[in-house]
Amino acid sequence: MLKPTLVFSDLDGSLLDHHTYSFQAARATLTKLAAHQIPVIPNTSKTFAELMVIRTQLGLTSPFIVENGAAVYIPDHYFREQPDACVHRAGFWVKEFTTPINHWLGLLNTVKPKFAGQFTHFSNMSVQQISEITGLCHTDAKHAATREYAEPIHWTGTEREKQAFVEALQVLGATCLQGGRFLHLGGRCDKGQAMLWLQQEYSRQHSGLVQRTIALGDGQNDVAMLDAADIAVRILSPVNPPPTINKTQNVFTSDSYGPQGWAECIEQILFVQK
Repeated sequence: MLKPTLVFSDLDGSLLDHHTYSFQAARATLTKLAAHQIPVIPNTSKTFAELMVIRTQLGLTSPFIVENGAAVYIPDHYFREQPDACVHRAGFWVKEFTTPINHWLGLLNTVKPKFAGQFTHFSNMSVQQISEITGLCHTDAKHAATREYAEPIHWTGTEREKQAFVEALQVLGATCLQGGRFLHLGGRCDKGQAMLWLQQEYSRQHSGLVQRTIALGDGQNDVAMLDAADIAVRILSPVNPPPTINKTQNVFTSDSYGPQGWAECIEQILFVQK
């Protein structure tokens, strides 16, 4: 009998291949998790519009977390009652952890003159440009452009100037998180805060049952989630070093990239007989 478990997963570069966005290598493990009634909860920088497509492809009916912890979306009636401090929208109970994107775009415009020519960002890019820089098809790039809370920034300047850029935005009250491809500008929220809130809600809705958390990610924007989880899994990336985390116990690092490494670690943690 498996201990009650919640699996929180980054998508790009983790459950989805960094280059192809395929999850084929993890398909069998996803099926096994579903058979054991273990929820797989995307915790991603992606948007609500993107998740509407991806969760269907993955066969998921669980809640999900968008835009680096900006909001948790819980399907109607997934729990026995609507969680506190949630709004109802588009068939979901939504818990927001930050203000809408226009506030952060305003701050970005404040610092933009000082760093002119060193970055571009989604709100300034066409769908075709987003498609070219991400490798997404036109439809998926259109979904990626529908930002509600946070803005992906493609930095082209030096690392030194990027640090100055990040510091300038932090002074204004913003947070910048480095993902697998982009620097993400938003509020003081993160994947870890959103994960812990949802874990507590699972426990509250199931008569105090505490589920252990497994978190899987490949980028620095996954650090808060990995540190807060009971078990942290760092997924090897073909383009970035593994995220640097503070947690030292119950930490796994995959031997393979992306979804193959994802499946390898889930199988080792949950299904290999000890």
